[in-house]
Amino acid sequence: MTKILLTLAAATLAAGATAAQTGVEISRAVFVERKAPVAPGRMALSLEPAETLRRGDVVVLMLEWTAPGRPDGFVVSSRVPRDLAFRSSGGMKPMVSTNGGKTWGELGTLRVGTRKATPEDVTHLRWHVSDAEAALGRGVLTYSAIVR
Repeated sequence: MTKILLTLAAATLAAGATAAQTGVEISRAVFVERKAPVAPGRMALSLEPAETLRRGDVVVLMLEWTAPGRPDGFVVSSRVPRDLAFRSSGGMKPMVSTNGGKTWGELGTLRVGTRKATPEDVTHLRWHVSDAEAALGRGVLTYSAIVR
């Protein structure tokens, strides 16, 4: 069986993350989940920096924000690259868009045509960082996706 390899730069996969207000810096990292046997019938899961990916690989995108001295909350938005299908978000639950960021909502409430939107329909994610979280000066937002 021939494996299709995709070479995707981490910067390309995580591109498009922005903060809605100044004074917030965002760094991006992309990791791929790898499974390895550790004992008969047992697998260990690890995260490795993403370099070369195969269709079907699960990736974890990490958006680390820093906002030293910022007393008020802000919004972080991220485009889901076309080569990826959104799977889930870790930690904070994001608002999602299925139409390029024109409208937002919770995944269970959005529709694409006449059907309920699925994770694969998500084109953008948006997290609200609260005043209390912003006061900490830094944080990490994550989501996982599958390489299409």
